[in-house]
Amino acid sequence: MRRLVSLISVAAMLTLVLANASGAAAKTTGAGSTSSARMSLKKEEAQGPICSRAFSLCAEAKNYLGYEGAYTGHDEPATLFYSNTPGSGNNAHYTFRLPTDPPQAPMQDGTGGTPNFMLHPAFWFGMVMCDTQGSPNYTHVCTPDSDTNIFDSPNRNSPLWIGHHPGQAFMELQFYPPGWVDWPNGNSCDATTWCAALNIDTFIDQYGTRVNNNACRSLFFVGDESVNFAFITKNGLAQAPANPYSISNDPLLTAITPDTNKDMLMQSGDSIELQMNDTPAGFHVSLNDTTSGATGSMTASTANGFGHVLFQPKSKTCNNQLYAYHPEYSTSTIHTRNTDAAHTYNVSFSDEIGHFEFCSQVTSEGGGCTNGVTDGSGGDADDAGCFSAGSSSSYPIGGCLGTDSDFDGPEYANTWPGTDSSPTTDAQFHATPILFTSPTFNDGQNYDSMSFETDMPRIEFATSPPCDRHGSGSGCVNPPVGTQFYPIYTTGTYNGTCMWQLGGQFIPGTTNDFGGNSVTEYGTTPLHVFYPNGGGKTQYIYEDFRAIQDTNPCPRT
Repeated sequence: MRRLVSLISVAAMLTLVLANASGAAAKTTGAGSTSSARMSLKKEEAQGPICSRAFSLCAEAKNYLGYEGAYTGHDEPATLFYSNTPGSGNNAHYTFRLPTDPPQAPMQDGTGGTPNFMLHPAFWFGMVMCDTQGSPNYTHVCTPDSDTNIFDSPNRNSPLWIGHHPGQAFMELQFYPPGWVDWPNGNSCDATTWCAALNIDTFIDQYGTRVNNNACRSLFFVGDESVNFAFITKNGLAQAPANPYSISNDPLLTAITPDTNKDMLMQSGDSIELQMNDTPAGFHVSLNDTTSGATGSMTASTANGFGHVLFQPKSKTCNNQLYAYHPEYSTSTIHTRNTDAAHTYNVSFSDEIGHFEFCSQVTSEGGGCTNGVTDGSGGDADDAGCFSAGSSSSYPIGGCLGTDSDFDGPEYANTWPGTDSSPTTDAQFHATPILFTSPTFNDGQNYDSMSFETDMPRIEFATSPPCDRHGSGSGCVNPPVGTQFYPIYTTGTYNGTCMWQLGGQFIPGTTNDFGGNSVTEYGTTPLHVFYPNGGGKTQYIYEDFRAIQDTNPCPRT
């Protein structure tokens, strides 16, 4: 069977989205030329809102946001962390290690090593935020850091019906691997170093049925799901206003074009301390690279240009307002979730997979694929956003960033760390795993329990038979039809503390593999998630597989 790849990251999507169809943009360290940026902005406006595209960088919505219901989104195997203790929902501290690429270089025919840009164009740490203009738009009041915001009943007659939930957004602190096509056309900030960005997504509708005005919906960083975006910088100042309205109207696309003179860059294998907490100015993240000594930060503040577009369905114009984002909840439990996301998480770690496929010949940079592998078979039907090997900053590999809807990429094959029982072979061809501790809060307190969750039903739309998400749940299976392998979380001990690791069951030093496959880890029964719907109704959708653990199997010591 062919080894094909699929990769999509927030950066990847964004970069793909910003691709210039006439050719690959030249690699730069600044904001780029005015002419090329204007061409990119014009192309973005023509392609429609970013979250309506199959390679979108946005949080996975409960339903597809594409034209006429076309699929948008990506596969997100995740870990969720729970505690009823105040503070567990608004601050979190992690230690993690960036993975390294394998010694064996990748080959265009898929027979070489598998670097990180193929496996996870982005991984991220998440948390729910207040956004008074966000769905379900029952009230424009949200009290930060408070469990008074919990409205999690499916009963329309309950005072805590989910449709009365205060508006919200979802924060993803995302990390982008090096080595392939550079931003804003690709998925890397640099040929050899990692970068990160604070990304906050808001669903803008009312009960999933009444949408905002067309002036807002037509803006490419707004649409029905808007995106605040800012790279983590050395001095904590955003490169440009981070709000979606400003990004959509900036011909230079300054906020989403890396500037390596300003942005924090990290080497593969570096150990990072991550602190996330609320401040009077807004939600704050800080990174301390304990290997190199580099530091960086970002605050979701009005000073950094964070903001939201106003929910004004009857307006003829799109109106923007600066807005400081703060965590929505005090705790993190199964009841503190985003009311429009496919996943049920609050405090969480997730990988993004399923968005890269090999392509040795493209129609144009950022276009389609005419030759998926070297056997001349042509590209798959799901190949989109493709770049030639000449566009890469390091690895001379051509590929596509569109959704891997037939699950035939390396993310769904034995190309992950720990998928080869021979440690020598595994280390030669596979990257090292992402390592991260369970989060702690309130200066060192562990979460009581956690769960494994993956949105497989959300992405099983092209399988045979397809997943019946809105009906019986038939066809919603774990693992998806077509996969050779689905990545799992295991634990190991590093420097005396337990750490999570993502990949297969054979990672050296593994202490718990939770059964060693996706069936034993995520479960076999699809999760029926409820949402507010029009007419005061409650809608149920099969969105995820979730397996809650009674305790925290990997506390930080």
